[in-house]
Amino acid sequence: MKERIHRTPKGWSEANLDDVAKWGSGGTPSRRTPKFYSGSIPWIKTGELGPKTIREAGEHITKEAIQKSSAKIFPKGSVGIAMYGATIGKLSIWGIDASTNQACAVAQPYESVLNNEFLYYFLLSEKRGLINSGKGGAQPNISQGILKDWPILLPPLNEQRRIVAKIEELFSELDKGVESLKTARAQQKTYRQAVLKHAFEGKLTAKWREENKDKLEPADKLLARIKAERQARYQKQLKDWQQAVKKWEDGGKDGKKPAKPRKPQSLREEDIEVPNLPNEWAWEHVGNLNVDVFDGPFGSNLKTSDYVDEGVRVIRLENIGYLEFIENKHSYVTEHKYDSIKKHTVHAGDIVFSSFITDGIRTVVLPSSIKRAVNKADCFCIRVHGKFIGNEFLAFFLSTRAAYKQIEGGIHGIGRPRINTTQLKCFVVPICSPQEQIEIMSQISEKLSLIENMDQSIDTELQKSEALHQSILKKAFSGQLVPQDPNDEPASVLLERIRAEKEAQAKTKAKAKKTTKRKTAA
Repeated sequence: MKERIHRTPKGWSEANLDDVAKWGSGGTPSRRTPKFYSGSIPWIKTGELGPKTIREAGEHITKEAIQKSSAKIFPKGSVGIAMYGATIGKLSIWGIDASTNQACAVAQPYESVLNNEFLYYFLLSEKRGLINSGKGGAQPNISQGILKDWPILLPPLNEQRRIVAKIEELFSELDKGVESLKTARAQQKTYRQAVLKHAFEGKLTAKWREENKDKLEPADKLLARIKAERQARYQKQLKDWQQAVKKWEDGGKDGKKPAKPRKPQSLREEDIEVPNLPNEWAWEHVGNLNVDVFDGPFGSNLKTSDYVDEGVRVIRLENIGYLEFIENKHSYVTEHKYDSIKKHTVHAGDIVFSSFITDGIRTVVLPSSIKRAVNKADCFCIRVHGKFIGNEFLAFFLSTRAAYKQIEGGIHGIGRPRINTTQLKCFVVPICSPQEQIEIMSQISEKLSLIENMDQSIDTELQKSEALHQSILKKAFSGQLVPQDPNDEPASVLLERIRAEKEAQAKTKAKAKKTTKRKTAA
């Protein structure tokens, strides 16, 4: 429980939330009776809390559902707060008469003592403290007991209204600034995509090409070089395999026979709507480049139960951001386990690609910190060979909207849309000279660095705004936001009045109970 605040402003009084509001919680009618959810009574779930005032619910229940469950209707003006789970601490004022589930505690402020908007802002200011006081370790639970015992410094009712008005005035100004910052962030994302779009259409380096005509060659020659480089690598693989087979035979054919390398397959041209490119550029399928494309071990070859605290790193979906390697998600397998799946080895410089596609493609080049790892089945690897295509150049293109549009219509899978390695090989990517690729990545790096600096500035300003919000709330509930009015009825009088009303109600209830008992006995 939170400690009492020692300084009490004039006219204010110490109380608990149980002194100033009637508390209750909701309930969930049985899902095994579908008709319970075909009524007209709003049933608010904690995931819907958040807006200051909530005026609609995603589901509605019947009167029968209320009668046959612990659900109840709370009147308009009540204040609800989520007590546990992912939504813990979220709160809203009821803008309608509505029921709710058991994860939500609902306060009905005594109107003669407490303004409901004042309570809303007070709970908002105490959100972090309430969560920290929650019981349950990894899953904190703000019980009704904690809420009822929570201390509040209660101002006179008129002062509560002045405080709410001042909070909303100041928040309104801050929120305008926050909205502008969020708009600027959205514009940054648009600008970022525009930079990538221009880069991979050749527009970003148009001037460079004009100044470096002597370094460029026709696109067909560039593709021929890539094809020849790919074929030469295959011939080397074939020679190495033949030597490995001979060694295996000379050793009495002990163990498994070395696998023969696959002959490069050329994908056919397909009608894909792509932008026009400069004369020195060309479109080509990923599968026709000098690359390897493979996935990780499937099914029982790599299970969650195989993970250990240290060993050989496993690259999982959680590590793949949008051109960002998420380092703080760690999974490992033992050396023994690695020996059985080492054909799926990935390392620094490899491109890892998420097979699950939502509103964009997540892909990243593995950083230098990844010396040796294995990728999971849903994390594809593209390993670039030779000197005619850069791994970062390829990874950056695959993260663009242009790449996403190629696969958008072919995504399959309900709930978790995904692609396979065959589809990945069918992506067409723009190819230009290695020298121009270097220039493109240099210009992209420069421009995206500016965007990143701006994003950091926006984050800093948003953090300042949040700190100002908290500062306003702190002043509000310590009596420093608005001046006190000596003519206001002190909170102590209000509290005494509500205590008297509660005692009178308790006596009336007790009397009625005795009368009922006498009648029953007679």
